[in-house]
Amino acid sequence: MINSLKNIAFFGCSLTSRYRQGLCGSYNRIAKKLGVNIVYFNFLGQIGQKSSEYGVREFDLIEYIDLEQFDGIIYDGEGYNVEGIAARVIEKLREAKCPVVSISSHVEGFCNIDFDDAAGMRRMVEHFTDVHKHTRIGFMSGPFSHPDAQLRLKEFRDVMKEKGLPEDGAGVFEGDFWFHKGEEAADFFLSRPERPESVICANDYMAIALMSAFKLRGINIPGDIAVSGFDGSEEGRSYIPHITTVTREREDIAEKALKYLTEYSSGNGNDDQSVSPRNIFTQSCGCESLDHNTELQNINNIFNDVRLFGYCLNDAEAALLRLNKLEKLEELTSAFIDCATNFGDYSAFFLYMQTDSSGRLSCTSECKEPTGNFKPVIWIDTKNEYVRNDKLVDASSLIPEVNSDVPHFYYIMSVHCAEKMFGYALIEMKDDDIFNDFYNIFLLNLAVTIERLWTNDKIRKLYDKQKALYEKQKQLSISDVLTGMLNRRGFDEQSRKAISELKGKSVVCTMVIDMDGLKHINDVYGHSEGDSAIKAAAGIIMECCTSGEIAGRAGGDEFYIYASDYSKEKLNRFNEGLVRLCGEYNSKSGKPYRIELSYGSCLAETDSDGQIESFLRISDTRMYKHKMSKPDRKKRK
Repeated sequence: MINSLKNIAFFGCSLTSRYRQGLCGSYNRIAKKLGVNIVYFNFLGQIGQKSSEYGVREFDLIEYIDLEQFDGIIYDGEGYNVEGIAARVIEKLREAKCPVVSISSHVEGFCNIDFDDAAGMRRMVEHFTDVHKHTRIGFMSGPFSHPDAQLRLKEFRDVMKEKGLPEDGAGVFEGDFWFHKGEEAADFFLSRPERPESVICANDYMAIALMSAFKLRGINIPGDIAVSGFDGSEEGRSYIPHITTVTREREDIAEKALKYLTEYSSGNGNDDQSVSPRNIFTQSCGCESLDHNTELQNINNIFNDVRLFGYCLNDAEAALLRLNKLEKLEELTSAFIDCATNFGDYSAFFLYMQTDSSGRLSCTSECKEPTGNFKPVIWIDTKNEYVRNDKLVDASSLIPEVNSDVPHFYYIMSVHCAEKMFGYALIEMKDDDIFNDFYNIFLLNLAVTIERLWTNDKIRKLYDKQKALYEKQKQLSISDVLTGMLNRRGFDEQSRKAISELKGKSVVCTMVIDMDGLKHINDVYGHSEGDSAIKAAAGIIMECCTSGEIAGRAGGDEFYIYASDYSKEKLNRFNEGLVRLCGEYNSKSGKPYRIELSYGSCLAETDSDGQIESFLRISDTRMYKHKMSKPDRKKRK
């Protein structure tokens, strides 16, 4: 698939989220030491709080991943936030013939690396009871239905009970693992019969929300009430006061998971393992004091981050405007190179589009059922490491062939809209860490652009189809069904248009042509033979139209001709052609009747205001005189 190194797949969701920042960097650093490649399948899931529509088609990519190309798989199930998706991913991974490690949730049949959250919570409660001598301790839980919340609350109650304190301490409040319940929680704890000395929160985000609400109510932390969190987030380390917390050691998790997968093939793999969290006792519980010089530097760093965020936001807005201008798929590469400036340094980027059995791209309206084959439409290789292949690839070769045997780390994400999955994007970063959230935004903009191109293509094809149908209907409305010539309406439209387009004075010509003896043919040989004679006459007339003449069947056996920029010479050539072609037809047709034509013409100088009806009346009169002058006219009536 890639090179001679082992290939590990990582399935996760929201890898750039605050909670998972640094996770990929930890795995990549350990992978370098062990000499393995990692292919991250990163999903975004639900975007925003109210709709999961985006995530529905995103996970269609799972069905096209061939797991046999991997020597091991890591499953991080904690981030999947669209209902039923985690079960769908697990079902897919059960098909794998290689070992699968679950690092954040216990899955039967996988090797599970569990966090010993209970030990971390136990040490946190014991810290407040034994070190700070608190007896009134409140607890802010996550949603009571969440497994992590249940485990952490249970351990809190067990330790409180062991210490001879009320099981629920100074009260248990159900939070949301997010920032929305801080105000409500603060009012809850401050309204207790005895104000708590400390509140233990089941994660850092709720601790930040609670402390912010306490501050608004004049509560000093930790002087009046001490607060702790859980999970060791970046926000908790930068919030003032810094949050006493329990951190999950990413490097330990990465090393255990990757070592298990690399040693499994040699028969040295172990069963389920556990990672012990580390407690950090800092300012929010009173174990450390603020270092003002350090905090000033932290504030400066935050200011720089905010400024950088503003630049990145402007770049994202510019990318949106640039992508919105694209009219062709071929323009995507230059747009990516110009706009991909705000999510980190990358060394390679590839966009693969799904195709149908005929090789048609999924972003075209002709594409039928997808086949699981993909074709590159963007190929950016800044180091020239990859073997360029513009042919179709299948699910067993999602990564292009590379010419080096050093570890590589790839991130694959779906490119899709609400209706269909177009394909996938693959990026390789220059450093160990994953891209930032602006890459997610860029891919979303890219998907919207491709959806627009797809929709425009459908509209254009529909328009072309309707236009062709309209032209066909229009042609039928101005065509004579029997002869294929213009009918009277068609002749009138085109001849009037031609005369209206005259520039200054010009000589025009009109002709009226009438068949001789059509009634005799119909009476003696039948109307079908009469129709055949009319078609033969029409064919002769059309064959004579070599100088831009407009010809039409006016009705029955009568035909009209109009021509701009005409001359006596052209008219003579036309009339001679009629006589000659009638003679040739009669000599070869074997019919018991002859095709003969009477005709009259009018050459006149006119301009765009000329009245073609006047010229046709003159031509008709002259045609009648020609017909009457024929000696056998009564016999051929």
